[in-house]
Amino acid sequence: MPAPARNGHASSVQIQEPRTRSPLHPPSPIAFKEQQGRPPPTTQQTIAGKLFRNLFKGLLFSQLTLISLLVIVLTIRGLILASSHHFHPKKWYPPLLASVAVSGVASLAWQCIFIYNPPRAVRATFWLSPILTCSVGILLVLIGSAVDAGVGAVFVLFAITQSLYGCWITPRLEYTDKILSLSTAFPPARTREVVTLSIFISVVYSGFLVTGIGGATSTRTSLDLLFISVILISLAWTMQVLKNAQQVAISRARYVNFAHGEDMDAWNALRVTVKHLLGSICIGSTLVPVVVLIRGSIRSVNLMSGSSDEVMYSGADCFSTLANKLITCGNRWGFVHVGTYDKGFVEASSDTWKKFRSVNGLEKVIDSDLTSSLCFLSAVSVGAVSSLTAGTWMLLVHKDYAFEVTLYAFIIGYFVGRVGLAWLQACVLAYYVAYSEEPHSMRFDGTIPQRIQRLQMLRAHRDNREHEVGRERQDIDESP
Repeated sequence: MPAPARNGHASSVQIQEPRTRSPLHPPSPIAFKEQQGRPPPTTQQTIAGKLFRNLFKGLLFSQLTLISLLVIVLTIRGLILASSHHFHPKKWYPPLLASVAVSGVASLAWQCIFIYNPPRAVRATFWLSPILTCSVGILLVLIGSAVDAGVGAVFVLFAITQSLYGCWITPRLEYTDKILSLSTAFPPARTREVVTLSIFISVVYSGFLVTGIGGATSTRTSLDLLFISVILISLAWTMQVLKNAQQVAISRARYVNFAHGEDMDAWNALRVTVKHLLGSICIGSTLVPVVVLIRGSIRSVNLMSGSSDEVMYSGADCFSTLANKLITCGNRWGFVHVGTYDKGFVEASSDTWKKFRSVNGLEKVIDSDLTSSLCFLSAVSVGAVSSLTAGTWMLLVHKDYAFEVTLYAFIIGYFVGRVGLAWLQACVLAYYVAYSEEPHSMRFDGTIPQRIQRLQMLRAHRDNREHEVGRERQDIDESP
């Protein structure tokens, strides 16, 4: 990634470390600017917030300690018992460890493509992801067993779904190109170092967990399957925390530039984030995946039901209410307020979504934004590259373990890919949040207002067509 350019008209400021908000000592207008009209939190709420943040922070370090001990024990046991259980460490470890390294290289390469040419990178993602996913499915089918073929068919079906989705969102690609170019044009200073460090940590941690998975695989008892499941769950949550810590730091620095015209160093922002905001990040890392899964499932059912405006289908108003409530309790845009205002994650999520709703038409723009889909499919592509590396290698040297190694490589590659592109999503999040707080600022051009107008025109045209169809049906029903 090239060194980020500095804004010549913006002055450099030193990051102020967050402190507990107090009426006697108001926070910095840049670091933690108080919202207009928001009453100060009560003592009980402050204590409850601190309790939950400390609880989740303690949970993170506790699980890291316990998982590390488990991995060390499993690795040592696996190496000792390998010869008696027909497990070959020299054949099992190299393909998977190599795929972990490949995922790190692919993540770095992927983000460099986004830096140099965002429009081509966007289109390449929506084309390559289905192709690579389908290739993984074919590889699994070639392994031979019925279970492998079944999982391979799922991958092929997923690839077809991605292709259909890519065709469906084609009209939105032009706006996506513009918003990505605007938000990532001048990333904060030292963003490259933050991203590289995050990818390095994710690769090293994943490689460490792979040794424990190999140790559990060497004996293959029912308890070992439980250990592998626990390790994979720990991997998923830890990677989410790492990704979101990077998002909070970079979105904070980017928000300061969008909202105040000031420059903020991404490295210092990361230091302050890890020191003071890790508890809120852990809470968000737990809530956001659950909210996204539930809300995505409801919207998928809605799309399959034939609704065109993405409001929950008839007869399921309760699901619509649930989805709308969930998005205010936990959403990725809340991470911007976590870093900027030192808020708890739920409060930050609620405040950001209220801001979106206060700007006419902005919520629809946010709801149809493709950045999250882009980052997801990019991570899927990285996972597929990692999976093909490990699966092909294992298929040639030790076919019995090819299926599980292919899946492990895909999961690890996916999470490393998400960590690698967290900075891109952080810039877009900061752009939207800053715009919602001051939409008439001279720092923003007409991209979002034009998009709002475009969506409103499409909605009016769709409503007119539905009204005309309804009238025609009524005339047909009333005719003798």
